[in-house]
Amino acid sequence: MCSGNYARCIGITLIPLAILCFLADIVLYFPNGETKFAERDQLTSVVWFFEGIGGGGILMIFPIVVFIGLGNDNIYGHCQTRIYGKSRMVLTVVLVSLIGMAGAGYCFNVSLLGLLKGPYCLTDLGWNYPFNSTNGRYLTDLTTWSQCREPSHIVAWNVTLFSILLALSGLQLALIVAHVIIGLATGTLGNCCHRKESKECTEIDVSVGTVYQNHGAV
Repeated sequence: MCSGNYARCIGITLIPLAILCFLADIVLYFPNGETKFAERDQLTSVVWFFEGIGGGGILMIFPIVVFIGLGNDNIYGHCQTRIYGKSRMVLTVVLVSLIGMAGAGYCFNVSLLGLLKGPYCLTDLGWNYPFNSTNGRYLTDLTTWSQCREPSHIVAWNVTLFSILLALSGLQLALIVAHVIIGLATGTLGNCCHRKESKECTEIDVSVGTVYQNHGAV
């Protein structure tokens, strides 16, 4: 698959992943569909890092737009890019890829932190983080989850959503890194890739060269 089509496929794939990250992060604010815990600031502090909304969601718009555009000749014009701004196109792709990797990496790390830290909940000792010092061991010891009395089922709620964010951002990161590696390794990052495109680019190159030669002769 050529670089343009491959980038377009990745861009389209990133759309539902970004939407799901955005939605999963929002749901974290409403345990069991209740708003009172967010209003009372009785949620884990990790939710205020906006990892899914910002990192896995909003920042992913940049690579999505550029990657999809790489497969659309009407928007980017591969031949025109080759003559007038090939290096600029490559730089743009690399920059938006870095933005996407930063966003996905941020979402991944914060989600992992949320899992390791555990939920903020009401226990016999009051509101605290009962699993903060367990280094994530509580994830496999379901008998300890009953320590959280309120919000109800908050442990399962947090574990499920942070795990979803972790998986989604990990997939986003893998897709973007794969695109950059393949594009740089094959030297086709933003290049013409179809035979027809390559022929047209060559013809335009020859035409431009001829014009310059004739102009010099005059």
